[in-house]
Amino acid sequence: MLPAFADVLAAAARIAPHAKRTPVLRSRSLDELAGCELHFKCENLQRVGAFKFRGACNAIFALDAATAARGILTQSSGNHGAAVALASRLRGVPATVVVPEGAPAVKLAGIAGYGARIVRCAPTMAAREAAAEALRAESGAHLVHPFDDADVIAGQGTVALELLRSEPALDALLAPVGGGGLLSGCSLAAKTLRPQIEVIGAEPAGAADAIASLREGHCITDMTARTVCDGLRGHLAPRTLALLQRHVDELLAIDDAATVAAMRLLFERLKLVVEPSGAIAFAAVLQHRERFAGRRVGIVLSGGNVDLDALPWQAMA
Repeated sequence: MLPAFADVLAAAARIAPHAKRTPVLRSRSLDELAGCELHFKCENLQRVGAFKFRGACNAIFALDAATAARGILTQSSGNHGAAVALASRLRGVPATVVVPEGAPAVKLAGIAGYGARIVRCAPTMAAREAAAEALRAESGAHLVHPFDDADVIAGQGTVALELLRSEPALDALLAPVGGGGLLSGCSLAAKTLRPQIEVIGAEPAGAADAIASLREGHCITDMTARTVCDGLRGHLAPRTLALLQRHVDELLAIDDAATVAAMRLLFERLKLVVEPSGAIAFAAVLQHRERFAGRRVGIVLSGGNVDLDALPWQAMA
């Protein structure tokens, strides 16, 4: 089942008591650098430090009491896991998160800090999904998938709903794409509210399975991701692919070096802590400056959970 715009509106009402309405920030110096008018939707300032709280909160609070009481289960490289942990705590039910080896320590700390049980697995999507399914069969817990879930997608769509309600005249909207939950939800909301808007996804060049999936017309799931953007190493699911096919105008492949440079600019100019996955949409505008020249551009800064003891530009120095 694919979510509809009515589901995004319902999600906005459901999560309103729990999620933050994040700010939209501007920077004259970054406008000059990019050659366009930039509107940054700061989901790095959302609860758990990422947009993921919206989808997890909507999915968990949409459950009936009996289902929720069985507990919540998910698999995640970090931000979604923390979001599920917090939303489960707010709902008063236990949560288990399957986490791949190599997940950033700051994200593991977030999951544990919100009280979820952590189960480790090999660092592949196949291993994550297999481990989650085994735990679901064993425990009977309800699985809240990071992106292949209509309620999760609808919750993520509230990012664009808020952005376009505050900035209704945007010409383009850019968001990261990994599993596609954020971009599919945002594209659904954006194209409903403003049909003429251009919706563009930014994907790491070293994990460009979504671009391949749109080109081939089916989900490509056997690519090995090689990118500093740990939150964008997932692959599309049938739901997210279908929504991207309907509503997204283009996906752009962005080099890690450009993403890290954009991340550093956000630190310097906006004074914002933004993780690589969160900075990639801004990097796409800088890498394709001529395309966005003179336009009003919304950029989703999707998260801010980064290990401050190992900043990416230090590793690349």
